[in-house]
Amino acid sequence: MTPVDGGVEPATFRDVVAAYVGLTKPRVIELLLLTTVPVMFFAAQGVPSLGLVAATVVGGTFSAGSASVFNCVYDRDIDEQMRRTRRRALPRHLVSPRAALVFGVVLAALSTAVLLLWVNPLSAALSLGANAFYVFGYTMLLKRRTTQNIVWGGLAGCFPALIGWTAVTGELSWVPVVLFAVVFFWTPPHTWALALRYREDYANVDVPMLPVVAPAREVGRQVVVYSWVMVATSLLLWPVAGTGLVYPVAAAVLGAVFLLEAHRMWARTRGTEDLTAIQPMRLFHASNLYLSLLFVAVALDPLLTR
Repeated sequence: MTPVDGGVEPATFRDVVAAYVGLTKPRVIELLLLTTVPVMFFAAQGVPSLGLVAATVVGGTFSAGSASVFNCVYDRDIDEQMRRTRRRALPRHLVSPRAALVFGVVLAALSTAVLLLWVNPLSAALSLGANAFYVFGYTMLLKRRTTQNIVWGGLAGCFPALIGWTAVTGELSWVPVVLFAVVFFWTPPHTWALALRYREDYANVDVPMLPVVAPAREVGRQVVVYSWVMVATSLLLWPVAGTGLVYPVAAAVLGAVFLLEAHRMWARTRGTEDLTAIQPMRLFHASNLYLSLLFVAVALDPLLTR
């Protein structure tokens, strides 16, 4: 029997399957793959082998899913107390911690095997390293100890750009490093906007996200600073990679729109801590759209300028 919404209802097979899928955080996986596949197109300067893309996507999905499962297992105590996370599988007792841990290990092993056998050892090593850093570096070491948790912990989410490049080329270069840096500087504005919306949740479980320990005005200021650096970094790809005009035009337009939204949020923090007035989720959704369209431009540039 499984507690659901304060009562007791039997968990169906569909509930259990959905619970295991939910542990992998599919929306996070989608975002990570969105920064992997376009880089493969850019690395190939056209359409890469579809078999290679499929293997990289499958391996990347298993790896990202594994990291999310381990995160859910470790954070199950605070997830149960937070509005945003209390309906996850472990707080609802749809899956036991031990079963979830086994599931995470299996996904990690499958990911490594797929990338080793059908992609290459470098991509497999990068994927495994990103997984380990997210679990041990961010989840276990940084998240509950420092306001810089998401700044440095966000490094794990930058690796897909490297993995997509190495999957095609078998080596690293400055091109994927620039895209790695774009995601690195994008992560704080994206995450702090969400954390500002749910700052009471984080405060209640003693997770020192920046919006918990700093006033909204300071959060808005830092969001603007990171946003400017992010946009400037995104434009570096043009000279570093020698792109056509599609990418820099898209990066400039998307960057201008993102900066406008970041400055607007900062302006709305003046003299208030009222989240209804600040509307941080506007920036959160804008950040998702920005990263998605920027990497679409990465994929389209070689296709439209060959």
